[in-house]
Amino acid sequence: MNVFSTVPRLTPRLQGRHVGHGKRKGAKEARMPVKVQWIRRMRVLRRLLTKYRESKKIDKHLYHTLYLKAKGNEFKNKRVLMEYIHKAKKEKALEKTLADQAEARRAKNRAVRERKAIAGKKQEEAKPEPAAE
Repeated sequence: MNVFSTVPRLTPRLQGRHVGHGKRKGAKEARMPVKVQWIRRMRVLRRLLTKYRESKKIDKHLYHTLYLKAKGNEFKNKRVLMEYIHKAKKEKALEKTLADQAEARRAKNRAVRERKAIAGKKQEEAKPEPAAE
């Protein structure tokens, strides 16, 4: 077996050995281009968004806004995007409950007003008018 073959050297490298400053020849951009990092990140984020949309975890409107935010570099990784999705869903649920409560309150007040109006009309009808002499 060749002592200097790549396979025995590869396993420690996967653990982070032999990759310090002294072993590097190319520039940072040459070793791992920013464009490649960007493409990988976009693919990860877009794959997650598509998966969530298909499993009905997010609706198409939220998907679209998050897609554009991801394209605009608002999420640095998948975890940040997932946290944002959970936060947005929680906020949306809160708005929905508040809207439902307000609608229930409006309906109750409307019913009370109608009851008062009916009661007022009945009192006017029941009240005898003074006889004109």
